[in-house]
Amino acid sequence: MAVDDRSRVATHDPLVRVQGLSKHYAQGRWLSREKFVVQALENVDLSIEAGCTLALVGESGSGKSTLARCLARLEEPTAGEISFDGKNLLALSASELLPIRKQIQLVLQEPAGALNPRFSAVDVIAEPLVIYRLGSKATRRQRALELMEQMGLPPEWGGKSPREFSGGQRQRLAIARALALEPRFLILDEVLSGLDLSIQAQIVNLLIEMQASHDLTYVLISHDLSLMASIADEIAVIYRGKIVERGAPAEVLTNSRHEHTRALVASMLGCAR
Repeated sequence: MAVDDRSRVATHDPLVRVQGLSKHYAQGRWLSREKFVVQALENVDLSIEAGCTLALVGESGSGKSTLARCLARLEEPTAGEISFDGKNLLALSASELLPIRKQIQLVLQEPAGALNPRFSAVDVIAEPLVIYRLGSKATRRQRALELMEQMGLPPEWGGKSPREFSGGQRQRLAIARALALEPRFLILDEVLSGLDLSIQAQIVNLLIEMQASHDLTYVLISHDLSLMASIADEIAVIYRGKIVERGAPAEVLTNSRHEHTRALVASMLGCAR
């Protein structure tokens, strides 16, 4: 996949804003009462424009998945603020947060946990609509079949179990399921990891198409700087729980300021040889 310049000029307030976000875990040693604190995130600041793609790049253990769970409100931060469309999500009650949860969806690297093997593919995609009591059974089924087709999955496979799909196809099912509620903000945590290059390219193209047709805002989380540079409007590099670099892909690749970013670029160039 060739690197293209997808950077855009911000013209309005960001859809998502993160300010001073920290997440600490208290952990103990085995057979000991001694506790110590793990700083998974430390004073993270981010802003994401509506309709844009931010790539969050970092090695394993850098805090990127913790940030994903905080953005999706699956983890409670230790400190800081997360704003969505001008609303501080951390200040909302459960009832106030419920309608906003529909607009923010998280897709994980291994989608098996979200794909009930006892359900058909159609039922898996339609399940969020059932949970939110949206539409009739017929309209939910129609919505699921439309999403399957949009994600390049034959609608006639709608009766199959998720176990009958390949890894790349299950990832498409998971993305279709996340899109069922018509969210505005999609967090994709390592969804391209472990897939063949051809399957990666197919899913990347589908994500770009879906972004254009559904006016989606993405956070793509990955350890693969090269891949993210090909599809993101902006890249943020996370290292030991802190954002150490942020900028347009071309700027990050050619004018890295932080030593960890330079190491990622050097590793990327080494793999390309």
